[in-house]
Amino acid sequence: MRADYAAMAAEAGRLLAVRGVTVVYGGGRVGLMGAVADAALAVGGRVIGVIPQMLFDREVAHTGLSELHVVATMSERKVRMSDMSDAFLALPGGIGTMDELFEAWTWTQLALQRKACGLLNFQGYYDDLLGFLDRAVVEGFLQPHHRAALLADTDLSRLIDGLLAPVRP
Repeated sequence: MRADYAAMAAEAGRLLAVRGVTVVYGGGRVGLMGAVADAALAVGGRVIGVIPQMLFDREVAHTGLSELHVVATMSERKVRMSDMSDAFLALPGGIGTMDELFEAWTWTQLALQRKACGLLNFQGYYDDLLGFLDRAVVEGFLQPHHRAALLADTDLSRLIDGLLAPVRP
């Protein structure tokens, strides 16, 4: 993991913990989210992991968390994380990050939940994705109010403020 991404993840974990936000995530000990978890725990934060049995069996689980829930499937993991979360924050990531974020955002769009979703656009990581989403609005594939429901910011503190604000119906 690049040092700048690791530092950003650690700052995210620290800032969430200092602001009293419980981190709920996939329960791994590696990658950016492992760094978020470690940093939050280091300053006394509460961190809850939800990990499927298959990943737990591969020994990638973070065993030092406040709570670790082992579930049967990836789908169950997303439902459980959603049930325990008030908002969703995506740091730079790959397919799994996009899967979890887009499902949470879709559930909000369909009014299955009223939870804010946000992207930390660290060093422009999500510029192309945000451009795609803006084009989807222009082309009529995404309603402007649904696009606006996905927050994005380069400033972590400002993004957290937006995620903690009440979600409009």
